[in-house]
Amino acid sequence: MNNEINEMIHHVLFLLILILALGMLFGRAASWLKLPDVALFLVAGMIVGQGLHLVTETSSSFTNQFILTIGSALILFDGGRNIRLSGLKKVWLTLTLLSIPGVLITCAVVAAAAHWLLGLPVLYAILLGAIISSTDPATLIPVFKQIKIRTKVRETVESESAFNDATGSILTFTVLALVTGGQAFSLSSSIMRFVETAAGGIAVGAGIGFVLAYISGHLKLGWLRDYATIALVVTALAAYWLGESLHVSGFMATFTAGLIWGNADLFKLDLNDKHQEMTHFSENITVIMRMLIFILLGSQVNFQVIYANLWPSLAVIVIFMLVARPLTVLASTLPDRKAGWTRNEIVFMFWVRETGVIPAALSGMVAGMGVKYADVIASVTFLAVLLTILLQAGTTAYAARRLGIEEKDAAEHV
Repeated sequence: MNNEINEMIHHVLFLLILILALGMLFGRAASWLKLPDVALFLVAGMIVGQGLHLVTETSSSFTNQFILTIGSALILFDGGRNIRLSGLKKVWLTLTLLSIPGVLITCAVVAAAAHWLLGLPVLYAILLGAIISSTDPATLIPVFKQIKIRTKVRETVESESAFNDATGSILTFTVLALVTGGQAFSLSSSIMRFVETAAGGIAVGAGIGFVLAYISGHLKLGWLRDYATIALVVTALAAYWLGESLHVSGFMATFTAGLIWGNADLFKLDLNDKHQEMTHFSENITVIMRMLIFILLGSQVNFQVIYANLWPSLAVIVIFMLVARPLTVLASTLPDRKAGWTRNEIVFMFWVRETGVIPAALSGMVAGMGVKYADVIASVTFLAVLLTILLQAGTTAYAARRLGIEEKDAAEHV
């Protein structure tokens, strides 16, 4: 038994060392090539996985599932923590529509395309749509640091990416319960389950987030203040754990807890002296988790399945990018008269639609559960991540310039 444990420890250590070393090398290469780093993380995974067979971690292994779960929870928490609720007053309606009905619209369009083009049964097609329905702030934020986008657009897109990650996760597990439970589909019961898991996750996250933020940030009673960064991690993981233990959405719980921490000032809590320390820590943890998730995903790509379904999969992704996204944006922006969206701002949001870390992690979790058609779902997700990041994230700055929505032009549209 000791030999088995030692072998497992050595295996995991080798895996972590190799993946993080590759992540640093390919991250530098991405910076040099001016490409989103996650695209090269996927390439790195393919090289050491299918190419050199140095990483042979299966999607169902404990190590893989543990990394996906912990990584997703921490990334969602950080996404919530980076949202400033005070800055979203003007676009709250658009953001709400993008984050809930918008996810459902995207899911429905992708599901219809996958059912028609890939021949997936309806529930499995909906599962695919749910998995890739959320966007990814991790690829956008570095781009927005290179070019100053109008504040209203930037905050909306970044906040959408954080909110719809949680919505997409809940939708995925709602559909997954139907797929794995063998129950007959009922629209009313599915909606009720969706609402219950979301509301329960919000309640759990708000409770844990406030308690730990309070005992860390209160000027007189904040006796965890010196450990604020550690308390931040405990909050993220505890919210997820308790949410899952209570059979509500752990992902919504950790996202909500992040919102509480990111807006602690609204509760008269002061963590300003710890802001730089927590931000630096969170950014590094997020990068590490992205390296682990995307390099593992790349190493597990089944090229035979991709080749067998290449053209139908590409057609699904074209519909995903050029039909589902515009429909989602139009349905979310046109009713919001208060936000005063311009045509160019709406067109820009058509194109800003990257699929990233949460869809990748959800795909890995589904594959690890041995769900039927998981190989097809994983291959389409892989292509969606790769193509949206290369084609859309790689041209976001160019699109912003062409459409004239850089920050310096903002005054012209007031």
